Amino acid sequence: MIRVLLGHRGTLVRGALAAVLSREPDFDVLADVDRSDDVLAAVRLRPHVVVLDPQLPGKVGIEDLCRKLTGRGVLVLVDHEAIAATSMALVKQAPRIGLIATDATTEQLVEAVRDVAKGLPVVDVRLAVAALRAGDNPLTDRECEVLRQVTTGATAQEIARTLSLSAGTVRNYLSRILTKTGARSRIEAIRKAQDAGWI
Repeated sequence: MIRVLLGHRGTLVRGALAAVLSREPDFDVLADVDRSDDVLAAVRLRPHVVVLDPQLPGKVGIEDLCRKLTGRGVLVLVDHEAIAATSMALVKQAPRIGLIATDATTEQLVEAVRDVAKGLPVVDVRLAVAALRAGDNPLTDRECEVLRQVTTGATAQEIARTLSLSAGTVRNYLSRILTKTGARSRIEAIRKAQDAGWI
């Protein structure tokens, strides 16, 4: 029996993934959570494979989370429309972690989970190529997470609540983001980061 832990920010998608995987006779979906902190807490259930959304909110960024999940398989679901934003740091962790695009079929997802459980490499070639083309991202995981929140139109206070930070810390992150991207405004920083494939 392959024990699976799901971490995804979207309630509907998370439920659909749980339903698809639960139909398999050799899968046991232990839990589905919506924050990176909860993924680390749920590891006590001893899953064989952790299926993750790369934009999972929480105090731990996706790259650090993948590094901390040693001793178990990790499969990251990357949105096919955000392939260029695939982090080089995630790609460099392959084949220890698997990467699959969200436009994969349910059969491909199920097979990918089985392969990851066996310790076999699972890397979508399109994701790897897009990440290599995107180049190195000067922004940290947390800075990318803050900038992604800015794209929703959230204020510093709203971002602070969402990411469990103080408003002052969020403003410091925003200041560093502007410096690193060479942008004069948040809008310009978003545009530059999206064009470069960093978010």
